[in-house]
Amino acid sequence: MEKEKVNTYSPDTVLEDFLRTAESESDSSNASTSEFDGPKIQRSASRWTGFLELFRSKSKGHFAKDPLISSLKLSKRFSRSMRETSSSSVMPNPILDNGLSYFKPQWKLFTLSELQTATNNFHKENLIGKGGYAEVHKGRLRNGQYIAVKRLMRGQQDERIGDFLSELGIMAHINHPNTAKLIGYAVDGGLFLVLELSPYGSLANMLHASKQKLEWKIRYKVAIGIAEGILYLHEGGQRRIIHRDIKAANILLTKDLEPQICDFGLAKWLPERWTHLTVSKFEGTFGYLAPEFLMHGIVDEKTDVFAFGVLLLELITGRRALDYSQQSLVIWAKPLLKKNRIRELVDPSLADDYNLLQINLMVLAASLCVQQSSIRRPRINQILLLLRGNSKSLDLIRRCRKPSHWKRYYEELFNAEESKMSRGLSALSLQEQIALEV
Repeated sequence: MEKEKVNTYSPDTVLEDFLRTAESESDSSNASTSEFDGPKIQRSASRWTGFLELFRSKSKGHFAKDPLISSLKLSKRFSRSMRETSSSSVMPNPILDNGLSYFKPQWKLFTLSELQTATNNFHKENLIGKGGYAEVHKGRLRNGQYIAVKRLMRGQQDERIGDFLSELGIMAHINHPNTAKLIGYAVDGGLFLVLELSPYGSLANMLHASKQKLEWKIRYKVAIGIAEGILYLHEGGQRRIIHRDIKAANILLTKDLEPQICDFGLAKWLPERWTHLTVSKFEGTFGYLAPEFLMHGIVDEKTDVFAFGVLLLELITGRRALDYSQQSLVIWAKPLLKKNRIRELVDPSLADDYNLLQINLMVLAASLCVQQSSIRRPRINQILLLLRGNSKSLDLIRRCRKPSHWKRYYEELFNAEESKMSRGLSALSLQEQIALEV
């Protein structure tokens, strides 16, 4: 059968040509990607600019009807992979992973004027998040829908384009109640991602900026939801996804106060056969960064587990991960966690208005997550079992290198609940009792 003639200027061809070049350059070297010579990176990265220019011209015509090239097959690894290496010297070939259309037809292509109107021309009063490479503004569309607009602003143009496409690729592969919903994008006058947003905004806003106290049952519900979202990223999708920037500002709250993990700008695909990535470029948020990343640039699931532990401490204490005097919440909390001094940890604004069992479980989970050694940290599925009060997590407690009185306390906690059940005081499991409390 005669092969179809290839259009060398089509989006598919431009993008796959870039990816093949990136793959061949990566596969041909066993050195760290930080040792790649500049011209190679520039030649490959420049193809992103060509692709985006092609997309911009097409979006005004045919693609305005069929948003963002719904037939385009993007790779599961984008430009940042050129600056990374893993524990394996052999890079995966994303071109072989076929059959997935990254750009979803339900995504809307916004114009710059639409986003300017929605955000009051990106007014500073609508700024809800700011990082090293992007700003996030809240807004409201003419139909009344609340949105969060992420605008990529810093770095070289080729880097911004690569990061933009990378985040689109990640978000096209995730679909979970506890991950944010992308509703559209814009490439006119800049690079923008548009997400759903409720009037509540982010967890950081509710926990640290709102005058209204965040009730304990909501904090516990949020903790469970975030853990479920991270578990989905690590184990529930077609690829392992490491978020790398789990923090209160990156947790959006729906109108039902369900948490949704957002901002996948630093997220990485992690192939199944790799134990970790080694990232040469320092990125992330101080206060949430795991020790192994700070010291060695190592990224894996335990990176997210550590950050989740910090987030649990924020929910428990009401304190920021890094306060205005630059004091680390982890360093402040560790002496209290070691001695299990729970009342001193609890947010004073809660007074005694919290569930003692739930807060015990959350303190224990936080203590395990923020251990310095990543090997000692549990996986997120184990932490989720613990937060739900599953008695199977007792094995996890017994294996911990913690003082005997600390472990004895939690064993007694679980045994007391099981004793209630055996005496017939409750026909429900501990997990079901906790669920009813929420």
